[in-house]
Amino acid sequence: MNEENLNYLKKCQERCATDLVENILPFWMEHGLDTRNGGIYTCLDRDGSLMDSTKSVWFQGRFGYIAARAYLSDRRHTEWLAASKSAIDFLERYCFDSDGHMFFSVTATGEPIQKRRYVFSECFAAMAMAEYALASGDRSHAGKAVNLFKRILSMLHTPGFLEPKYRFEARGHSITMLLINVANVVGQVSDEPVLESQINTSIDELKRYFMHEEYQTILECVGPQGEFIDTGIGRTINPGHCMETGWFILDIARKRGWDPELVKMGTTIIDWAWDWGWDDTYGGMINFRDCKHFPPQDYSQDMKFWWPQCETILASLFAWQATHNEKYLQMHRRAFEYAFGAFPDPVFGEWYGYLHRDGTVAQPAKGNLFKGPFHIPRMMLLATQLYDEILATQKK
Repeated sequence: MNEENLNYLKKCQERCATDLVENILPFWMEHGLDTRNGGIYTCLDRDGSLMDSTKSVWFQGRFGYIAARAYLSDRRHTEWLAASKSAIDFLERYCFDSDGHMFFSVTATGEPIQKRRYVFSECFAAMAMAEYALASGDRSHAGKAVNLFKRILSMLHTPGFLEPKYRFEARGHSITMLLINVANVVGQVSDEPVLESQINTSIDELKRYFMHEEYQTILECVGPQGEFIDTGIGRTINPGHCMETGWFILDIARKRGWDPELVKMGTTIIDWAWDWGWDDTYGGMINFRDCKHFPPQDYSQDMKFWWPQCETILASLFAWQATHNEKYLQMHRRAFEYAFGAFPDPVFGEWYGYLHRDGTVAQPAKGNLFKGPFHIPRMMLLATQLYDEILATQKK
């Protein structure tokens, strides 16, 4: 690596490491942590003011995971480990319904508000329990994580337990790719065969059903055998999800000694996502595209949300580490400079979540039931780790 690129990566590493501990985590620890009832609030205005005391259940798991992961990176911050435990305790105490399926949102004190058909809350709860077990040494939470993962699979595979999203047979990209990451995280504290089996199953299903060579993309919704559904639903491309899928696969490839087939699969998905999602006019990754180039039906189709930028930063960094192909370092530079230039709030800290296509702020709140302390700190934590590995290799 030449000196210019080396210095650039050092600056990226310093920016991520510094912003994480001086900006992002302090914002949520100060304004979001519920010291009375436990858990985390996410519906925060620009300055951290609480707008709504409704608690997002999946964010209890997401924050539980992030806080434990952050503690693992710097064990001086015992308050992060305590915050992780607070979120997990709140989850266990209030967020499971009598049928074992979790709620989507609850009140500040844990009374149920809404329940949805998804198992995303369970997925993030399992990740939190596993990461907390790794960070704290509490093996009981490792067992809880594995048991919850098995329950997730049971709910997904029990006919009629979860109401179908559509009234026609279909497969969804989101849960297929998410299970790779959940199994990978839980696998840090368990060697249960079901974890590796699910990783392999999800990768196979992505390759067999969701990767469409004709349109050079992963589709969000396909028929039960991968059939193309020629409607707005079936033609939807979510470039952010594709980037996320790409780095999930490369993370598995990395743990398997950079398995060449997985590297090829992951980088192909990332290449496709970049071609569909990157906005050459204004910069940044847009939300949705239609694989036949019709106007997408989602109202936010050309907006710039915070999380696809984070996934692109990570995906391009993983791809460069896997291949040393210069194009991924350039992709990373463009994604990093756009995100860190457009999203951080210089006055009150943290990042805006929602920008118009031209980069102007659509609304200034720092959180809601869908945005909170997850994608940004996860990107900073994992990217810092990857920068450290890359820079250490260069020193040798």
